[in-house]
Amino acid sequence: MLVPRTSLHAGLIAAAVALAATPAGAADYYAGRTVDLVVGNYPGAGYDIYARTLARHLGRNIPGNPTIVVKNMPGAGSAKAGHHISTIAPKDGLSIGAVTPGAIVGPLLDERPETIFDPTKVLYLGTANSGSRICATLAQSRTKTFDDAMTQKTIMGGVAAGDAVQDYAYLLKRTTGAPFEIVSGYKGTLDVALAIERREIDGMCGWDWSSAKAQKPDWIRDRKVNLLAQIGPEPNAELTALGIPQIWDYVRQDNRKVAELVIGQQAFTRPYFIATGTPTELVNTLRAAFDATMRDLRFLADAEKMHIDISPLPGAKVQELVTTLYAAPKDIVERARAAIRP
Repeated sequence: MLVPRTSLHAGLIAAAVALAATPAGAADYYAGRTVDLVVGNYPGAGYDIYARTLARHLGRNIPGNPTIVVKNMPGAGSAKAGHHISTIAPKDGLSIGAVTPGAIVGPLLDERPETIFDPTKVLYLGTANSGSRICATLAQSRTKTFDDAMTQKTIMGGVAAGDAVQDYAYLLKRTTGAPFEIVSGYKGTLDVALAIERREIDGMCGWDWSSAKAQKPDWIRDRKVNLLAQIGPEPNAELTALGIPQIWDYVRQDNRKVAELVIGQQAFTRPYFIATGTPTELVNTLRAAFDATMRDLRFLADAEKMHIDISPLPGAKVQELVTTLYAAPKDIVERARAAIRP
């Protein structure tokens, strides 16, 4: 019996894809190809710096050594890039997304959530950083410790709802009782830091420790800054060695689960993912390549040169963390939404 030409053509394509997607065929599949790394942030921003550092080394760890090309797609708090990867780009293992953790928890915590990107419907390759954040003031501030912050007014800078330095300032105000006054409208952490230098405000909370070291290394080196508290699911060894207390020492017990829900996003500070529907063999290949890159000595040396911290988690673990966050009880989610809003 003759097989219709269209059916034969479709069958050959399916067989070719299946063959190419096997581990043995991964080198042939990726050889000579280009993989787009789509970053939901502007060039020069922290997430862009991480992505470009990763891009210089990831291809070497993928069988076939494809070229990795970074493409910036800011918008909708990084959700535009997430939407592109999950919905528009082909599910062929040739497009990787990089978004802020805010884009992942946004649909859960925003009062009017951005709906163009569903972070539970992508496959995570891993995170390059499970970062700590800090509360900090300039050395001249009357608020030199978090104990001081608990007893006197401290003016903290903010950007806008959904941005970490604003959300975290409100979160800590509501969960610890610290009488923070929050001034918002700054353009980003560098703008907030400039306002601190001008003495317009005292400091900021929710600043990535890795970003603080990269953006203001002299503040850290010359002890121009008071590190009030470290914020993260787990203690940061470097900050702990400096004697910086964990924020959990100050969060009221009845607010612990609320704070944990918001702060949980820090477990995947620099996440990378591909579209659901990508062949399993390609998912496994890219996850293995990501893990190998995180151990790659040339990548680690490059990261040190770029002043970025690398504390990775594998894709399966990030997948589990995101699933757990979205399974949080409704009442805790509602309280967390209220805690981070003005």
